[in-house]
Amino acid sequence: MGLTGGIGAGKSAVAQLLADHGAHVIDADAIAREVVAPGTPGLAAVVGEFGPHLLRADGSLDREALGTVVFADPDARRRLEAITHPLVGAEAARRMAQAPADGIVVYDVPLLVEAGLAAGYDLVVVVEAPREVRLARLAGRGLPREQAEARMANQATDSARRAVADILVDNAGTIDDLRSGVDEVWSRLLAVQSIQSDQPEWSARPAG
Repeated sequence: MGLTGGIGAGKSAVAQLLADHGAHVIDADAIAREVVAPGTPGLAAVVGEFGPHLLRADGSLDREALGTVVFADPDARRRLEAITHPLVGAEAARRMAQAPADGIVVYDVPLLVEAGLAAGYDLVVVVEAPREVRLARLAGRGLPREQAEARMANQATDSARRAVADILVDNAGTIDDLRSGVDEVWSRLLAVQSIQSDQPEWSARPAG
């Protein structure tokens, strides 16, 4: 399944709850950090495109400084994505291929809608919460409101995410509310897995 949601919606919390159920979770954000780690071709390409001033003293990428650049400039964001998206996609595909054949694989990917990946999954789960709730959560993480709003503006709209969703998870409430919602999602995933097991000729939609 593909798992997505806007910044601050609680997608990572849902991914963790699914992992607690036994899902094999692949985190696109974590991969995105790995492909630009010190010494990688990805980091060299980013520095070549945007300049060495984005390197910290220890040789790592200053992700905050880079974020300030790309979230304020759509062209810069596209140039960054042209470098990182193929690297992330290749590594994600490698990890999916190594996942247990009888397991439930969850690809936790923020830009699922923006990258047009919805057709590649048996189910798409979208986590959502009201805008002000999300902004409050982001403020609690130390992200200024102006930057949070800029990042939201560069993501898909709620309606665009709902348009591709097979399941919507409302994360406006408590963690207990969320846990109950994820329990229901897990039941749906087990049902899909059962259908696949009963139909050997069945195949997933091609990855996008």
